[in-house]
Amino acid sequence: MMTISNDTAQCKPITLSILVPVYNEREMLPLFHHQLSKVLVNLPQEFVEVIYINDGSKDDSWQIMRSLSSPGNHVRIECLNLSRNFGKEAAMSAGLDHCLGQSVVMLDADLQDPPELLPQMITAWRRGNDVVNMKRSARLGESAFKCFSAHVYYRLLDHLSDVPLQRDVGDFRLLSRRVVEQIKRLPERTRYMKGIMSWPGFHQTTLEFERPQRAAGETKWSFFQLVKLALSGITAFSVKPLRLATWLGASVSLSAFAYGVIVLVKTLVLGESVAGYPSLMLVGLFLGGVQLLAMGILGEYVGRIYTESKARPIYLIMDAVSNENVLTLVKESGTDQVTSHA
Repeated sequence: MMTISNDTAQCKPITLSILVPVYNEREMLPLFHHQLSKVLVNLPQEFVEVIYINDGSKDDSWQIMRSLSSPGNHVRIECLNLSRNFGKEAAMSAGLDHCLGQSVVMLDADLQDPPELLPQMITAWRRGNDVVNMKRSARLGESAFKCFSAHVYYRLLDHLSDVPLQRDVGDFRLLSRRVVEQIKRLPERTRYMKGIMSWPGFHQTTLEFERPQRAAGETKWSFFQLVKLALSGITAFSVKPLRLATWLGASVSLSAFAYGVIVLVKTLVLGESVAGYPSLMLVGLFLGGVQLLAMGILGEYVGRIYTESKARPIYLIMDAVSNENVLTLVKESGTDQVTSHA
């Protein structure tokens, strides 16, 4: 992982860092930055940095974010350009590695995380809370199926996880500096940030809000991507699926043994003929399904071990822009060497 030293950074301590992962958001970026700027101009007593992370966008999001202007002298705009699309989890990790604020907030560029709530979050942080969770009391503009599946998933994940996870809380939350520093120490490559941000613990509070619908454009998350993310969350923070596979295998074995005894008694004692093909097919399909399920669960964990064993960087940064100063990284993430060009 990497912390980029910026010689042009202002000396005044940064109170708030705002991290904004971006992927193909050319329609949303100007609108989002306008809404965010209206909030930040009312925080003149706070020194703020806004870090946009371009996660390999295929449109002109990078050019647009580079042209965004600061709403005041107390706000610094920085942009990181990842070398390709590494995924939102990696983009957030890049922002956490790079930010300097005493408090850090993750915001989505689609305005479903309202910037207007930032003053309330800062107030809760100043009261001594290291984590300010933003709980969705409603999900406006989303289908009933998506709302129901999200409701079930968060409760299932909280039940399975070895770490207490906040229900109905996404990436939108505030973290104190000491929480960020603990997260930066975590070495894992395959990341589920909702769980990682909950793992350190510390003092927490929860604020509720109604999540508005997307202001423009379309979501970049397909159904299968959401399922993949859900499986990643479960396997990253729980070994209970492995235990479930063990108990399921033991239950099937006991059931098979009991059924074998019944068949033996009916054949030898009662002299009854045993049904052949249908029963064998059902038993074979059932046992095969259980075995494949257990192998699939085991495969998910083996895949995570394989990914971690390669120890590849979580992300690579190609360019970084701080106002008018361009920083070109000469090494991959995990190093500190930076070359600065005006």
